[in-house]
Amino acid sequence: MTTRTKKRRRSAISGVQWITLIMVAAFVIVPFYTTALGGFKEIGELRVNPFGLPASWDPVRFVEILGGPRYFSSLGNSLLIAAGTVALSTLVASMTAFALAHIKFFGSKFILGYLMLGLLFPAATGILPLFIKMRDLGMLDSHWGIIIVQVAFSVSFSVLLFHNFFKELPKELVDAARMDNCGYIRIYWYVTLPLCLPIIATVGVFNFVGSWNSFLLPLIVLNSEAKYTWPLGIMQFQGQFGSDWPRILAFLTLSIMPAIAFFLLAQRYVISGLTGGAVKG
Repeated sequence: MTTRTKKRRRSAISGVQWITLIMVAAFVIVPFYTTALGGFKEIGELRVNPFGLPASWDPVRFVEILGGPRYFSSLGNSLLIAAGTVALSTLVASMTAFALAHIKFFGSKFILGYLMLGLLFPAATGILPLFIKMRDLGMLDSHWGIIIVQVAFSVSFSVLLFHNFFKELPKELVDAARMDNCGYIRIYWYVTLPLCLPIIATVGVFNFVGSWNSFLLPLIVLNSEAKYTWPLGIMQFQGQFGSDWPRILAFLTLSIMPAIAFFLLAQRYVISGLTGGAVKG
């Protein structure tokens, strides 16, 4: 095989990769681009020219939303629920995965397999029994009720990521800590957890974005407008006979930006957490 043939093959593969990346980027950027520009357009212009630049860059809708009482209230509720979900799911999943990865006991494989079945269970199918159970427990119209349910639905995927990460850690670390008379709780807290920053960030980003964008669960749980999350806050621009789409798009643009900023800040840790462990044995 000549050198020219090798170069052609390499350039062809590189070209395919670039085309694939451009297509994926277009699917992500074009909707956000259209949403951001839609906040500056009138309803008629939005229907006639949805992808073009607006005739005037009047930020009055963005200013009204930022100055209104519901935007920061709904954003604060979403942030409270997302932060509680991330903190609790990370703690529960990491402790569970550590026990399954480093402690040998009867039924550990069965428990791991049972948790993995949760990945096959669609959350929408459990809405009705969840609503009945939460009503009986007095957890309706409560942020805490949403946090508990979201942790329950996210724990399977979180345990899977943590378990794979813990299995890649050298066993010598745990053995050395055991020789120093450290219990499993101290090993988890002082030995393995400091090495888990990449996977913690990975799990945190997935759970944060999932909680931040959740709509169905808050819709059936929350009744008070003061406790609405930002997806429910959009309903203030929907009337009986129509919707104020320019304000809806402006509200969406302002609400999506915190999630994008959070993902960009944790992107480096997410990639390292998905591709491998922090320590290689």
